[in-house]
Amino acid sequence: MKYSIIQKDFYRESGQWLSGTRVWTKCINPNLHFIYVLRKAQQYQGKPVSGIFWKLVLRHYQIKYGFQIYPETRIGAGFYLGHWGSLVINPKVIIGKNCNIAQGVTIGQQNRGKNQGVPTIGDEVWIGANAVIVGGITIGNNVLIAPNSYVNFNVPPNSVVMGNPGKIYESENATEGYINHKI
Repeated sequence: MKYSIIQKDFYRESGQWLSGTRVWTKCINPNLHFIYVLRKAQQYQGKPVSGIFWKLVLRHYQIKYGFQIYPETRIGAGFYLGHWGSLVINPKVIIGKNCNIAQGVTIGQQNRGKNQGVPTIGDEVWIGANAVIVGGITIGNNVLIAPNSYVNFNVPPNSVVMGNPGKIYESENATEGYINHKI
């Protein structure tokens, strides 16, 4: 069976495939509600009437929930927001599938220096509360970024990053037990 990107995102929360009105019943959760609206804004981006409508709805919920994520941000299926509030992601960022992001995270642009640009984040990455990821860097697959970490350097796959400044530790099972219900 073919599932929509919204169904894949919602699957990450409960491990259950939802359809039709069952998706709406989960929208009482602010995180899932925001993801639903974000995906609709992405789906209708560039369409004259529906695109503007969903962008306005998204703006309302960006303010209400404190998520600053834009339809231009490329986010893979299985996106999971752990908690709501104070989350900033630059619209040019690329995020892979099965990514978990906690509250207080900033994923942003660096305007000067050798790492000028925005991050590209791989698949199955877990980003802890209040982490900051900036610059034209690449975060590999299966990476755990610990809470309060500052990352402005490339991170290889199968790694854990901790601290400010961040330090890399190799780990084949970096996200094991942290990323549930993978799609």
